[in-house]
Amino acid sequence: APWRLMMSLTPSRGCLLDLPWEDILVPHILCHLPLQQLLSLQRVSKSFQSLIQLYLANMRCFDSSQIGPAIPRAAFINLLKDNEVLQQLALQNCSDWLTDRELLPVIGQNHHLHQIQLKGCAQLSHHVLVAISLSCPNLRQLSLAHCEWVDSLSLRSLADHCKVLEAVDLTACRQLKDEAICYLVQKCSRLKSLSLAVNANVGDVAVEEIAKCCPELEHLDLTGCLRVKNDSIRVLAEYCPKLRSLKVKHCHNVAESSLSILRSRGVELDVEPPLQRALVLLQDVVGFAPFINLQI
Repeated sequence: APWRLMMSLTPSRGCLLDLPWEDILVPHILCHLPLQQLLSLQRVSKSFQSLIQLYLANMRCFDSSQIGPAIPRAAFINLLKDNEVLQQLALQNCSDWLTDRELLPVIGQNHHLHQIQLKGCAQLSHHVLVAISLSCPNLRQLSLAHCEWVDSLSLRSLADHCKVLEAVDLTACRQLKDEAICYLVQKCSRLKSLSLAVNANVGDVAVEEIAKCCPELEHLDLTGCLRVKNDSIRVLAEYCPKLRSLKVKHCHNVAESSLSILRSRGVELDVEPPLQRALVLLQDVVGFAPFINLQI
């Protein structure tokens, strides 16, 4: 294993660290080690510490889950203080320690980010989303699920500056209403995946605008959007020929009359057809599923 190799080859043997750091060690060896082990490797010697610092400065992907949910603030700042080449940043569920103070400098110095994951980072503010919009023009994927600090003004800034977005997760961003969603999709017509789940403020106006502005749309999550009705689902079916999956569970005003159009096209739905749903309920009640010839 790479870890055992690196621990056995100490600087005194003149083997491992004699290899070119930037051409060999960083891109071809260190990249195969978990981040937690790399941080431990810094304690081997000053040379290894310098090597790991070089690796961290050239790291393209940072995922906090490789270290653990509770990273000391000072440690996070030190890990990324010299990095200006990040492409992917995943900080999901870091609400216990992550604030604007730690994240804004990282966003500000990394202009090549194309994927950012901030799911459940509850202590941030809308200033982070504004900073992302100004610093990351090539952003393609953004998750802000359960970030209730996202508001309409910061989302407008994102839409104005990040026009190549392909996937956005706004699950449980409860401040957002139809108007904000409409502005986003008007500016970001390349969207392929969008989640608006668990947002009671989103209704037909937003869904119809999504359908008309995003012809490349493949995945849409409307779970729990209680104001969405059949009419907008029909518009979605008409304007989004590439749609592959639609989630409308707990959308009580969406019926099979509109879903059947998508179902006939092979779109994956999270709501079963009425007959199949009835059979499942019957099985739960009586303990078995009766045989019914569905071809009649």
